[in-house]
Amino acid sequence: MATVEVAAPAAGVQEKGLKANALGFMSSVVIGVASTAPAYSLAATLGFVTLIAGIGFRAPIIMVIAFVPMLLIALAFKYLNQADPDCGTTFTWATRAFGPVTGWLGGWGILYADVLVMASLSQIAGIYSFLLVGADGAANSKLWVGVVGVIWILLMSVICYIGIEISARTQWFLLGAEVIVLAIFAVVALAKVYSGHPVGSVHPSWSWLNPFDIGGFGALTDGLLLAIFIYWGWDTAVSVNEETTDAKKTPGRAAVVSTFLLLGIYFVVSIAAQAFHGINFLNNHADDILSALGKDVLPWHLDKLLIIAVLTSASASTQTTILPTTRATLSMAAHGAIPKHFARINPRYLTPGVSTIWMAAVSIACFVTLNSLSSNILSDSVTATGFGIAFYYGLSGFACTWYFRRELTKSLRNLVYVGLLPLIGGLVLFTLLAYDVYQQTDPSFSNVGHAWLGVGPPVAIGGIGLAVGIVLLVVQRVVAPDPFFRRKPEVADPGVLEAQPEVAHA
Repeated sequence: MATVEVAAPAAGVQEKGLKANALGFMSSVVIGVASTAPAYSLAATLGFVTLIAGIGFRAPIIMVIAFVPMLLIALAFKYLNQADPDCGTTFTWATRAFGPVTGWLGGWGILYADVLVMASLSQIAGIYSFLLVGADGAANSKLWVGVVGVIWILLMSVICYIGIEISARTQWFLLGAEVIVLAIFAVVALAKVYSGHPVGSVHPSWSWLNPFDIGGFGALTDGLLLAIFIYWGWDTAVSVNEETTDAKKTPGRAAVVSTFLLLGIYFVVSIAAQAFHGINFLNNHADDILSALGKDVLPWHLDKLLIIAVLTSASASTQTTILPTTRATLSMAAHGAIPKHFARINPRYLTPGVSTIWMAAVSIACFVTLNSLSSNILSDSVTATGFGIAFYYGLSGFACTWYFRRELTKSLRNLVYVGLLPLIGGLVLFTLLAYDVYQQTDPSFSNVGHAWLGVGPPVAIGGIGLAVGIVLLVVQRVVAPDPFFRRKPEVADPGVLEAQPEVAHA
């Protein structure tokens, strides 16, 4: 039986050298919402959700159902952050709950997902930069899209390197523009549906919100796999916890609030989008439903606003993807899980300078490699990203339940909100992960359409990522076993949850 130790007091929020108290509650919420890239996520995903046989007009209820496990995991992040506001998030918490090997793999899940998704975000930023100025030919060129995509990675990396405050101010601008455009789109689209009756338009119906009308478990699962991906990213609000005021409470509250705001955005826009021209139109333009709808919804060439929204969305998410990755590597290095080199803080800007440079270099290498192959590979890499997301989110849910296990019997609130709900969230995500891996072993489900290493490309990409992670783990454990790999699983300090306010007031 594994030895269990009572947790040491949580490390001080300034221990790693990051700039404390640089972010307030609203900035944390903005970072959490912007990290999910709402406009880009809707443009690239909603059409594929409606395309799934058995879903059709039920896309809005899929968004609601997918929100549930996200909220449950957000609760796990909230309580774990209260006990240990460490910027390593899942890495740190899984290490405390299950030991160093599981914790290391949780941290690797964050790094794997973030680096992989940077390729897709950079491609979108490159394409939409050209679409904005009407250079459609360049938007279809892998070379020029690659060049501009690399420029975006470098630009956002510089912003992250300079400081967390300028990162937050940039997010306020980018997210504000994005949400305003999406709101204009939804209002105008619904107004035209009820007043002008566009071709193929359908008035919203309560039947769209009936989950029992979804055509079977397979359709529900396929829809959830896509919808959960578009919610991913709110945890960035927690990854900057050591730079946030009231580090134990503010980041967790911001994460929970972010999930509710995302639900509202996705729910309203999905209803407006499918009502305007019907789902057949969305199915036929599944690669980018917003630009396809924009010409008909917004007059006077204002459809360019939607291009701006998707561009700012991808740009904002590129930046906010850098933030959690560099904080995760900083934490892993500070705890001795990876070389100490990655723990170096820029003395002028108080940011993870070395980790930011490495993140930019690795992201560029990944993007250039995948972009040089084909856009289908990039699409399959998004599917493979989902494996990492489901893993580290689900692991966080399990870690919450197990780490606080001695606190669960002290109140009904603890039992339900700290134990049961995060556990359910973890189980849902691991079930979806297993189903997705099983399904994607068949190459016919992939965008490439043929096998890599005997399986579908997303599974091959995921397998390669896991193998690289295991190799790095083994090397680090052999080279530097102390002190990280000598750690034992822990339990939360008695009473650590007593100061936590009720969830209803989160």
